[in-house]
Amino acid sequence: MSGIFGTKLRKERESLGLSQKELSQAVNLSRPFISSLELGKSMPSIETLTSLATFFKKDVSDFLKEKEDTFKVILQEKGLDKKGRKELRKFKTHCEDCLFLEELTGRRLELAPFYTSTSAERLAEEERRRLGIGDEPIRDIFSLLELSGMHILRLLIPEKSNISGIFIFLEAEKAAFALINTAHPLEEQALIAAHEYCHFLVDRNAGLIIDNPDVFIQDFVSLYHPRERFAQTFAVWLLIPPSRIEKTIDKDLRSKKLNPADVFYLRHYFGVSTSAMLQVLEKLGYLAQSKVQEYLSLEQADYDLFSGKPKEMRGFMRKKGGLILSNRFKSLALEAYQRKKLPAERLEQLLGREDERVIRAFGKLKIKK
Repeated sequence: MSGIFGTKLRKERESLGLSQKELSQAVNLSRPFISSLELGKSMPSIETLTSLATFFKKDVSDFLKEKEDTFKVILQEKGLDKKGRKELRKFKTHCEDCLFLEELTGRRLELAPFYTSTSAERLAEEERRRLGIGDEPIRDIFSLLELSGMHILRLLIPEKSNISGIFIFLEAEKAAFALINTAHPLEEQALIAAHEYCHFLVDRNAGLIIDNPDVFIQDFVSLYHPRERFAQTFAVWLLIPPSRIEKTIDKDLRSKKLNPADVFYLRHYFGVSTSAMLQVLEKLGYLAQSKVQEYLSLEQADYDLFSGKPKEMRGFMRKKGGLILSNRFKSLALEAYQRKKLPAERLEQLLGREDERVIRAFGKLKIKK
């Protein structure tokens, strides 16, 4: 019950754009107590509950009701057609399968720390230090974040659904899940994954978060909830640590006057989008705003040059259909099968025909053609 109340309290406070300090002053409570309530560490007295409900112009019962089923809310999103809902049901099934396999194998993920107050830049630096990756480029962001406690499913959702990423935290199961839309190029998927991971670190008690494509555009993110700007800044700095940028420029490029070729070299070195790289280079003083706009206009031509792909293969990083399971999910399924806790038919159902050779290698299954 404390978790339900805390989540609803924080959501109501943020909907009014209030800080914890401002709310504490308005209802004559201490800021640490407000924080404790939102984190689910304390429960309010009847008097406090009534005072908060009166302030927010809500009924007391509104703060204590069990929240609506998360996946039901997702499937009610505007813009979803029959195909979109069908794909999103796969996300629901995947979450259930993850929990099922972890129960069978006893390999539950340990949650990453929950942060309450720090800047996005410092949080990115702290997480790199905690994860032990220094300032090196992250070559497999999806596996790294999953081992840090956030299950990831990459799934193709129709463009008109207007969904780039989804984050949910199942309070009862203490489990976090993120969906990444593979309609985006791979380097944009990496940014979306890091963005959703920030929600995991600081917004896991805020309920369901659905991010549309505009959230990942620098000129539009300010139109959304402040947590989106925070998450976007975190994602960029997690993927592109300033210290490595400076080392690379000093060691290899040897000039602080960067030309378009330098910019696109750096973006491929870090495996990020051009816009993300330009955002960091501008912040660090390597590029003026006018140059940022100029280089953005050159993005597509240089993208083809540095990717080594002809223009007709511009979408080579896109997933054409189906879903992309994480390596950890596959490992869980194979372990459960080897320990005879999962029948062969169920293993095939979980992994799909895409992993037919892996299944055969482990179980020598006869798969129908």
